[in-house]
Amino acid sequence: MKIIGFLLVVLLAFTSCKNDPRSADVVEDKKDQLDVKEVSGNFIYYDDASVLQTRSELFGVVENQKAQELIKQAEPLKDQPTDEVKVTLKVKVTKKPENEEGWENRVEIIDIIAVSKVERQDSEMIKLKSQE
Repeated sequence: MKIIGFLLVVLLAFTSCKNDPRSADVVEDKKDQLDVKEVSGNFIYYDDASVLQTRSELFGVVENQKAQELIKQAEPLKDQPTDEVKVTLKVKVTKKPENEEGWENRVEIIDIIAVSKVERQDSEMIKLKSQE
């Protein structure tokens, strides 16, 4: 009788520890929130490609609705189509799939915090002149 009672308790313990898909989604949502971070750097959009450059890394920018908003906000701040704008963003950083071209890391823009014009000093600019 004791063995049957023990087996029932063990059986109940194993069946109650079954993976519940709803609880797995909650963990993934929390994990996704932990992956979101704030970054500052220079953003450039040219010829259908977006890049975010921080002090230490370059990121490809995932084309989504927030990226389109950022492109629209940046446009009036640029003098040339190839100009960068200074940005502060909340992003989710991911690795690129192995079979795709592009930067090693990607950012998906979650929120746009600040966008401003990059002020350059003449000493920082590269000027190309033709030789005559």
